[in-house]
Amino acid sequence: MNDAVNPCATAAGWAVFATAVGHCGLAWGPRGLRCVRLPEADGSAQRLRSRFAREFASLPECEPAAWPTAVASAVEGVQALLAGEPRDLREIVLDPGGLSDFQLRLYTTARAIAPGQVRTYGDIAEELGDKTLARAVGQALGANPFAPVVPCHRVMGARGWQGGFSAPGGVALKLRMLAIEGAQPGGQAQLF
Repeated sequence: MNDAVNPCATAAGWAVFATAVGHCGLAWGPRGLRCVRLPEADGSAQRLRSRFAREFASLPECEPAAWPTAVASAVEGVQALLAGEPRDLREIVLDPGGLSDFQLRLYTTARAIAPGQVRTYGDIAEELGDKTLARAVGQALGANPFAPVVPCHRVMGARGWQGGFSAPGGVALKLRMLAIEGAQPGGQAQLF
């Protein structure tokens, strides 16, 4: 389809796609991805599709043939990561609109955590300049609109406590994603 007549290829849209952990979705605009959503609790496409239709009512749902190249690449990267391939998704461009400076710095720091690695909320807070920000780090990761492109699942509490996970499926999905990546915190035996 010609990009000049395809509103999905040039401006903005949203899509739902299958992954190894259930159906995920994303929305994009001219500045990059506006959000990435992990599966709903039941993993179904229809429930996620309904959510996107409500949240992004002004945008068209786009079929794979109409996805811009950057969107197709992002989908392929998310699918590969959730299938257990050690993918680095930092090349995916995110739309920073509506994010605070703290969130931007935090999400950049989180994106540097490699698949299979974990960090603590305190480690991240210290890297951001103040170890007492650990709670703020947790709250901002809980509001992360880009999981797993911003891999909040790779951030744990102190002494191996898994922390929370705001995506549908909760901590069980977080642990599943870490297991898929073969996470081994601190060089210890596998978590699972």
